[in-house]
Amino acid sequence: MRISVIGCGYLGAVHAASMAELGHDVVGIDVDRSKVEALQRAEAPFYEPGFEDLLGTTLATGRLRFSTDMADAREATVHFLCVGTPQKKGEYAADLRYVDAAIESLLDVLKPGDLVAGKSTVPVGTAARLAELVSGKVPGAMLAWNPEFLREGFAVQDTLHPDRLVYGLPEGPEADTARARLDEVYAAIVTAGTPQVVTDYATAEMVKTAANSFLATKISFINAMAELCEATGADVKLLADAIGHDDRIGRKFLNAGLGFGGGCLPKDIRAFMARAGELGADQALAFLREVDSINMRRRIRMVELAREVCDGSLLGKRIAVLGAAFKPDSDDIRDSPALNVAAQLQLQGAVVRVTDPAAGDNIRTSWPQLDVVDTPEQAAERADAVLLLTEWAQYRELDPVAFGELVTQKRVLDGRNALDRDRWTAAGWTYRALGRRAG
Repeated sequence: MRISVIGCGYLGAVHAASMAELGHDVVGIDVDRSKVEALQRAEAPFYEPGFEDLLGTTLATGRLRFSTDMADAREATVHFLCVGTPQKKGEYAADLRYVDAAIESLLDVLKPGDLVAGKSTVPVGTAARLAELVSGKVPGAMLAWNPEFLREGFAVQDTLHPDRLVYGLPEGPEADTARARLDEVYAAIVTAGTPQVVTDYATAEMVKTAANSFLATKISFINAMAELCEATGADVKLLADAIGHDDRIGRKFLNAGLGFGGGCLPKDIRAFMARAGELGADQALAFLREVDSINMRRRIRMVELAREVCDGSLLGKRIAVLGAAFKPDSDDIRDSPALNVAAQLQLQGAVVRVTDPAAGDNIRTSWPQLDVVDTPEQAAERADAVLLLTEWAQYRELDPVAFGELVTQKRVLDGRNALDRDRWTAAGWTYRALGRRAG
């Protein structure tokens, strides 16, 4: 099929290359010329394992190209909408300017019979509004909502081998046509037996925000338990192990620590709350305010814990921060808990050195006030405390004996409960973690 992908950020670029991998002819459209030129050279503008190889392979086939000209989408019959929906400044609501602008531009090249498939995370009600615009301007064109469920660090796998496909379809006879078109796009995935959920626009829009809200709630639940564990002397890791054996609960996303960040969960739960308020159902999601509050308190508590282990004062103390991306296997520093903590430590007088395997350049650009180094060894030189704030594999695998020779004080704060406490304490380190007794 001929496919266009409108918006070539994290979601769109991966989706475009993946669709070409499935055998389609794909053009990715974006207004950012430098991004488009980098993608056309097979240079990924962000860090994502496996993506740059996929990009190079699919470009070489001739089935994939990138452009800044919306007219290049004219030959496509399926158009995926993959633009960002950031949080509005000063509000909880999602900013839909980019979605609206993309649709307005697309309408100029849309043809009767074309399908627009939205993948962006939008407030419920958006798809119905856009469907009216599409059908009003181009009679016979259709709109479906096909939300994405990518995990940063696993985006290629999640696109080519998703755990489900969700189709939000229009009412009436167009529904069958739209479904058949999406089934054709995803033929290899459908043939593999991937579960399909076929529903209305509103349900499809809510699936992504509901899923993210559930995950955020689960993370904040275990972090609330960590607060209680600190007050009672209990161990949150053992607590999570115990309740995780209940298959109704499960162990995933029960890792207490610094909490969630990134470009999805924080802004999505806030936009969900905002939309519920607009619909007069704000009480239904009132609990998400506490979910958000618990998450933000973890950052404050980590700064307090650093002050505690540094003998009550951060002034002049040398702090090594290991990890800056909001999660491992990513260079995404949007709403990064690690960087928030690093900045707070520095504001309170600490001498902070930050390192991250992938996000270094992004930090230097966005947080020029922070001292960024390339390796954990450089960060730890003469440190009074070491903070693990993003659980990269190379940090979990550090040798605590050799690492201890670099620091002034063997004090480690495990912000992700990712280190082997027994190994580090056996090597002479004082070990602290959120929700666990000192070791």
